[in-house]
Amino acid sequence: MRTGLVFILSLLASLPAIAQLDPQKPEPEPTPMALPEVPVGQVVAIHNPGMITSYETDDAKVKEAVDRVVMALTKQPNVAAAWSSLVKPTDRVGLKISAAGQQHFSTHHAVVDAVVSGLHQAGVTNIILWDRSADDLKQSGYRDNASYKVRWSYPGKAYAPKSVYVSSVLGQLIWGDLDFTRRYSTFELNPNEKPKDNLSSNSHFASVLVSDVDKVINLPVLSAHATCGLAGALYNMTIPNIDNWRRFTTGFAQSDPAIPEIYSDPVVANKVVLTIMDGLIAQFAGGPEFQPNYAIHHATIYASRDPVALDTAALKQIDKWRVRARMRPNVADASYLQSAREAGLGNAGGGEVRMLP
Repeated sequence: MRTGLVFILSLLASLPAIAQLDPQKPEPEPTPMALPEVPVGQVVAIHNPGMITSYETDDAKVKEAVDRVVMALTKQPNVAAAWSSLVKPTDRVGLKISAAGQQHFSTHHAVVDAVVSGLHQAGVTNIILWDRSADDLKQSGYRDNASYKVRWSYPGKAYAPKSVYVSSVLGQLIWGDLDFTRRYSTFELNPNEKPKDNLSSNSHFASVLVSDVDKVINLPVLSAHATCGLAGALYNMTIPNIDNWRRFTTGFAQSDPAIPEIYSDPVVANKVVLTIMDGLIAQFAGGPEFQPNYAIHHATIYASRDPVALDTAALKQIDKWRVRARMRPNVADASYLQSAREAGLGNAGGGEVRMLP
């Protein structure tokens, strides 16, 4: 073991020193990967440095990229046909964004607008956009408009009482969790009856996911996570969609097997029809909250119907940046990806991406 460790340390020491990663400078365009046709579970992507400059998007270029990745995945000749193969006009379609990064590192409006435009072309008019926090959504600039309604689950919005994920890991309930409200409302009515301990093995799903949408377009950002390793496709549909969630993010490996088990619930797995990952800005440490020291103009849109394949590709890219920055790779922290593959949620493969010209 010691010999192997010495070899690894000497190999890392031999790497050339890297320049400080500058989040304001767009990355050079990579050479497109020469890959064969990718089977079901494929990840497709478009990289175009013109899509974002100094945190400002070129909405037309972003829309073109979103349209093209959706058509490539569905093998349809136009945008309307592509989206029509995924949803019906009568569907209530939910857009699950990531707003934790607020102004600079949330799912970009240009990505959302491109998806909404495509859904409209497919005849869909009932669209709900949501994330957990009302404040995050507000700071990210998301409000009700003519194209979609904005919802959130915390604070003050409902969780579904009968839609529950149960884990052996206990969590301390706080204000905003459904069971906390139940226990302490009883105490307020009868001050002589002290509430029970506020530990619980239950997490309730957000009502918007359970009751208000039939199909979901998952729109995460390309982000590392401090303890889960990756805040990507699987994470975005699980941890932000339940209460009593802190127990799965307080230490390494706490998210495994919670994230795969939550995603396997029919309320999630049966509704997500497509994931489009916003990689216009990527973050290789600290996320999903905004950490400018680790943010990069990546100018890439990813898409897949396989969340495991997409997350594997995202983690592979994040760890490349982390190695360049002399940081420990996150692959071990995101062990839930292997559990998700074993649970049949997707095919991790080798993190291959089919780059569209």
